[in-house]
Amino acid sequence: MARKLKIDNGGKVWAPYSPGITVRDHIWLAGQIGIEGGDDIISQTQEALKKIDNLLEIANSSKDDLVMVTILLTNLDYYSDVNEVYGKWLAQTMPPARAAYEVSKLPGNALIEIICEAFRGSGTE
Repeated sequence: MARKLKIDNGGKVWAPYSPGITVRDHIWLAGQIGIEGGDDIISQTQEALKKIDNLLEIANSSKDDLVMVTILLTNLDYYSDVNEVYGKWLAQTMPPARAAYEVSKLPGNALIEIICEAFRGSGTE
């Protein structure tokens, strides 16, 4: 039987949830915000992606293994700036499926929250 394991980098948690969960090779990351990075959408996006890299590394995975990403934005006008940062972050990685939505508010008054799902080993040849 597969066991659910918590992925935790020791960062601030805003509510009763796990930053990430893994069952066998399936990895789910809770929404990551980047308010520690600054007040603008570019720095918050970069910080959230850095947290995602860190959590995936703890789970013995990487962005190569991402299969689905959901981006929540407080303003869809940020979409092109987020795409620029996100595209550079993905670099040579096969882009995962993705959805983006505008929401009215995010925890900590963040401008962006990024939710990920990955399958460990799926991005390797």
